[in-house]
Amino acid sequence: MTRDAEQAYVRQWVNTGRLLDEMRWRELRDLDAAVALKATDDLIDLALRIPLPPGRRTWSGLVDLQDRLHARRGR
Repeated sequence: MTRDAEQAYVRQWVNTGRLLDEMRWRELRDLDAAVALKATDDLIDLALRIPLPPGRRTWSGLVDLQDRLHARRGR
């Protein structure tokens, strides 16, 4: 793939992302309140059905993530 073809591909990818983002926000704006509430209830219900590993109740992993992020910043 030539450099020009690569750049055109990336431009198209960026444009597609922008269009999809616009579409998503338009669909959310147009969503009926009752349908939105039902979808929210369904998502929460699904999330509650997934069992957490036992260690997750006592450790979120946030400290580990922060340690990793700070280690990268120091490089």
